[in-house]
Amino acid sequence: MGSISRREAISGAGAAVAVLATSSAVAQSQDLTSLTIAEAGKRISARSLTSFELTRAYLERIERLNSRVNAYITVTALQALEQARALDAETANGRSRGPLHGIPIALKDNIDTAGTLTTAASAVYADRIPKEDAPVVTRLREAGAVFLGKLNMHEFAYGGTCVVSHYGPVRNPWNLDCTPGGSSGGSAAAVAARMCAGALGTDTAASIRFPASCCGVVGLKATHGLASIRGIIPLSEMHDHVGPLARSVEDCALLMRALVGFDPLDPVSIATERSPVPASISREVAGLAIGMPRKPFFEELDPEIAAAVERAIAVLRGLTRAVSDVDLAPVDSFAVLGAEIFEYHAELVADPARLALYKPITLERIMSGANISAKDYLQSRRRMVVARNSIGGLFRDVDVLVTPTSARPPVTVESALAQPPDERWMIRNTLPFNVYGLPTISVPCGFTRAGLPIGLQLSGPPLGEARVLALARAYEQATDWHLREPPLR
Repeated sequence: MGSISRREAISGAGAAVAVLATSSAVAQSQDLTSLTIAEAGKRISARSLTSFELTRAYLERIERLNSRVNAYITVTALQALEQARALDAETANGRSRGPLHGIPIALKDNIDTAGTLTTAASAVYADRIPKEDAPVVTRLREAGAVFLGKLNMHEFAYGGTCVVSHYGPVRNPWNLDCTPGGSSGGSAAAVAARMCAGALGTDTAASIRFPASCCGVVGLKATHGLASIRGIIPLSEMHDHVGPLARSVEDCALLMRALVGFDPLDPVSIATERSPVPASISREVAGLAIGMPRKPFFEELDPEIAAAVERAIAVLRGLTRAVSDVDLAPVDSFAVLGAEIFEYHAELVADPARLALYKPITLERIMSGANISAKDYLQSRRRMVVARNSIGGLFRDVDVLVTPTSARPPVTVESALAQPPDERWMIRNTLPFNVYGLPTISVPCGFTRAGLPIGLQLSGPPLGEARVLALARAYEQATDWHLREPPLR
């Protein structure tokens, strides 16, 4: 991305947009951000659209909306336009890198980008500029993606509201008084507000799917280890995933295919003979059997969420061959989570100057893992591994599990700033799938009366991405929730 600070990036973004505003194509380019990744990619390949035009349209929208949403920490406008020009030159010479060629995306700010500020939304890392790209960034670059910048998040990815950030709260595009979920709230908000075609987030307990649900977009976390998490500021390597957020299931699949690959330097990376993310997600779903783990996933739901999910299940009944209740056994992995989080931060919190820079609530959560014993950690990790090894048995009679993504709608920014909310409700329905390492997607399935999106969560067996994506796509095509847009102009 080229060496650049946040101040330089922001001023550069303004300068780039000022230059672009003189173009006669500005008004015409505004509608380009409505294109899906799949649609834009086809137009770029057919040479009816350039990456430069598309990138310019997104940068203009960022310039207009980001001050209200606060989704971006760093906007790399000039570098993005340079990338786009270079990719357009490749297109003109008959070269295409694939469906992501020339597509503008953005990255959560805990994902390392060489030469560009990567802060994890913390004052602790306010001046941190990595020397190397994370492997997933390299893979996206090779696939032809254009990088618009780095996205705001909950500090060190340790929370679900995104009000705890050195750069100020992220706001939900559907209602700017509300939180976008977290910790990948900037990623979800930027996608929902059409300030990027797609984004990467990370997910340790909920952090892709919960904000996707809150912001009315699609969020996918694949099988644990399918995409490298090296070069990403970690929480817990046994729980951490990296994955896409986008405005359609197809777009998430296109992004996810680019991320898949074995990384021998990532201790939890897995090797597969071929990618479980299909090139086409339009496979037949009529033969699939759905399982619904009622406890605890359907218990104590907000009534409007419960009603929306039941309507979604009725749609799924019409698309598949069977729906039945199943049991998903709980697995306690909090010792692994707490110990691995503290292990990363131990050296930082030992430095008094660094210690003073943490937000108090983040520091309190990190320090809660300081006294976890080796015995407790190893026993908890052993339970996780055994659970992952045996989870396949649950899928002998069902193909996909369906639950609400979240039990409650997002809270307001004001209330979260005044008093940290009980985040158990944010992760209750999502964390189990991190523990088991299963592929899981959240898709829009309705709205509350207050106009806030509601998400439906679909999960499959290890390396079962194909069936999860196919069913999610079929549901998406049978409904119109994904076509609705926030009232943000």
